[in-house]
Amino acid sequence: MLYSFAEYLTQFYGGFNVFQYLTLRTILGVLTALLISLLVGPFMIRYLSSYKIGQSVRDDGPESHFSKEGTPTMGGALILVAIVISTLLWSDLSSRFVWIVLFVTAGFGAIGWVDDYKKIALGNSKGLSAKAKYLWQSVLGFVAAYVLFMTAEMPIETSLIVPFFKDFVLELGWFYIILAYLVIVGSSNAVNLTDGLDGLAILPTVLVGGALGVFAYVTGNTNFASYLGIPYVPGVGEMVVFCGALVGAGLGFLWFNTYPAQVFMGDVGALALGAALGTLAVIVRQELVLFIMGGIFVVETVSVVLQVASYKLTGRRIFRMAPIHHHFELKGWPEPRIIVRFWIITVILVLIGLASLKIR
Repeated sequence: MLYSFAEYLTQFYGGFNVFQYLTLRTILGVLTALLISLLVGPFMIRYLSSYKIGQSVRDDGPESHFSKEGTPTMGGALILVAIVISTLLWSDLSSRFVWIVLFVTAGFGAIGWVDDYKKIALGNSKGLSAKAKYLWQSVLGFVAAYVLFMTAEMPIETSLIVPFFKDFVLELGWFYIILAYLVIVGSSNAVNLTDGLDGLAILPTVLVGGALGVFAYVTGNTNFASYLGIPYVPGVGEMVVFCGALVGAGLGFLWFNTYPAQVFMGDVGALALGAALGTLAVIVRQELVLFIMGGIFVVETVSVVLQVASYKLTGRRIFRMAPIHHHFELKGWPEPRIIVRFWIITVILVLIGLASLKIR
């Protein structure tokens, strides 16, 4: 929006050309989203508290969580508003990638909003049924994957790039739609499962989102792509602005979500942010790198799958409780220790993912 306006103003004053630079628009995107989160956050928390839009805690959860009963939730809506406004202001809105990632983020956010509303209005901590949630996630995931496939302009846009191998590229054909769908929906649910402790999910999301922004920048730049030996995908660089908005909004939300949390993001935030990360990874052709950088999300998801499978097959549980962060809680680890250690692990994994740009 402002990008287009600045482009129009260049005919009157050449100085407005500065807004053509992705780096400047990304910085402005970060700052805009951060300011929106920090300024609106206190009002949102008071509003949610006044209408008693608080967290309901499951009876079978860790006892340490009972004190969190009533803490304002659905704060993820603030993150989404900040991301969308910042992206619309500073992105090139003629980019199809911008609209696809916004569609996915808003769509999954809507699913999460309904889920949170059911939890609050009905007092049911389970919220939207698993079948209904998965159905709508699948619809949105398939639509996004199909649109990306049908609008692809180059074969590399629908090929699988294997990290750390320079010339190993696998053409997927129609299987690309299945892969993109699995990445988007899988990432959405993985982040949602991780969002169980104060600040546990949001900082890894910010770190991975920022790293995907680096991938977007170099993938969409012919010079950097050639130097690093990675495929060049035209237009992908515009995703850097969205990643910047995600980073700014996430850090602003963390200000209020850090231990002890004043507000929780709820499914409206977790489902949307996870889907956004998955969509970004698909667009920049780094699905496998997302698997590495988002290792915490992967481990949380696998712990749930293993726990359920083990109990159904043998009647025994592998962990004291799943997702795995609850296992460490029941072992006596203080919540801040779990959170910070998971953050540290994410930093290491993100660095490994970024190293794949050069190690080929």
